[in-house]
Order: sequence, then C-alpha cells, then structure tokens
Amino acid sequence: DQQGKWHTLEQYRGRWVVLYFYPKASTPGCTTQACELRDNIFAFRGANAQILGISVDDVESQKKFAEEHSLPFPVLADPTKQAAKSYGVLTRFMGVMELAQRDTFLIDPQGRIAKDWSKVDPKGHSEMVLAELKA
Repeated sequence: DQQGKWHTLEQYRGRWVVLYFYPKASTPGCTTQACELRDNIFAFRGANAQILGISVDDVESQKKFAEEHSLPFPVLADPTKQAAKSYGVLTRFMGVMELAQRDTFLIDPQGRIAKDWSKVDPKGHSEMVLAELKA
C-alpha cells in the first residue's frame, strides 16, 4: 500500500471488502472515484466494509495520490500487474500501456466474490456499492 505495508484478503476475514481496481493514480476519473469512496467512508465502516484500491502504479505514486486526496483507506501498488492479471482486469490502453480497467469486486466476509462490476463509471459508483452492501 501507500505506506509500504502488505495486505492479504485473509486479514479481512469477517468483514466485507470493496476491492476496486483503477487505471492510474491522480487521473481525473480515478480521483473522482477515490474521493467519492473517501466521502462515504463512515457509511462503509458502518457496513463493516474495508475499502482497498489497487492500480498498477508503484508505491510512491500511490503514496502521493493518497496524501493529495486524504484517502482514509489503503491504495495498493501492483507494479508487477500480478493482482490485475489474477482478477482478469489487466487491459491495454491506447494499444501499448497495460493498466487495470475500472472494475470493483465486493468480497463477502468469508472471502468469496459476492458481486463484481466491470468498467464502472467513477461518478456515483460509491453509492452503488453502498446500496449493494445494504441489500
């Protein structure tokens, strides 16, 4: 994450996990999405949900992104693209750059994927995930 700490899903057993992949830290859509999640952090905490953001950026980029926008949740660095490949979200942009597409996985307290959203619109996505958690 932005602090250089490792995270595993096992650490979050017993809680919901909102694992969201985004293409590039500090870009407009990624900033919109992260800030909406940040602004709803108390609702996510009230639903016993941990937010984890992840992109193929390096730790330093994630640190800068998290500090610039006061993100109260971990943003994970995946520079080897292994996590993005494992979740099937690695894609080519402009024919050359490999980035994560904007997908979100809702993982249940037992560690199973309960819902996934593909190629989400960053605007309003936080509310959509919260609605699913409440359901």
